[in-house]
Amino acid sequence: MKDTLIKAMACDGHVRIYMCSSTHLIEEARQRFDLWPTASAALGRTLTVASMMGSMLKDEKEQLTIKINGGGPIGTILVDAYPDGHVRGFVSDPHVHYQYNDTGKLAVGIAVGCDGTLEVVKHMTKRDNWRGVVQLQSGEIAEDFARYFTESEQTPSAVSLGVLVDTDHHILSAGGFIIQMMPGAEEEDIVKTEELLKRIQPISALIKEHDSLQDILMNFYDDVRILSEQPIEFRCHCCEATMKRVLTTLPKEERMAMIEQDHGCEITCNFCNERYHFNEQQLRELEDFLDVHAKH
Repeated sequence: MKDTLIKAMACDGHVRIYMCSSTHLIEEARQRFDLWPTASAALGRTLTVASMMGSMLKDEKEQLTIKINGGGPIGTILVDAYPDGHVRGFVSDPHVHYQYNDTGKLAVGIAVGCDGTLEVVKHMTKRDNWRGVVQLQSGEIAEDFARYFTESEQTPSAVSLGVLVDTDHHILSAGGFIIQMMPGAEEEDIVKTEELLKRIQPISALIKEHDSLQDILMNFYDDVRILSEQPIEFRCHCCEATMKRVLTTLPKEERMAMIEQDHGCEITCNFCNERYHFNEQQLRELEDFLDVHAKH
């Protein structure tokens, strides 16, 4: 199944649904950062919900940033999301792996921890940035976002996120959904949704077993109306020019040491782990440029 995001309505417009398959973008993140299984699940769940939240933004120039730190061994999870469906992000420690003894499932809650917060910042173009913060409940990500939507955005929501990791660590399937009750939702709509949530399989299993998100959605409600569909992907904005600008923020002494002692340097982008190499000649040219423009 392709990495896709669908927006839909059900129950005569009383229920809004976002659903996405994110297997390939999470596999790319795994390969880029050499993520261990539990780290893949933690970052993967966050990238997945971020792709759906990015699609909720109103302006194509807006973006949102998600920051999670529960005091666990994985450290901080930081993810950026954009309206066109692309996301990027990383964890402080990609080499984290825990399992629950009783179920054998990946222990994301242990890796993330729950002694901290989930923070969402929306970078708006036409008004001030918006920020919402909630205390983590479990560190399992999905229920933490359900609380965020209910408390910070006053939208009662059910959130399901899943990442299925194979024994060789590659991603077998991944995805998620957000179901939100709209103003005017009736008791019948709430009961129908609650019954749905009780009986459905994990979303990662559904994505593995079905050929399309439409097939999954049609089994959720009997009156699903698909509003839009768009691709999603892991994509970063870094480039050589960006990294040169990073070099200009360093003290001149550090740049000169790179030239005279190291004869070059390497810079790694935190968000995608792409490495950029600058040789001695490139660094000298940059320094000459800065010297000239610093005098004007």
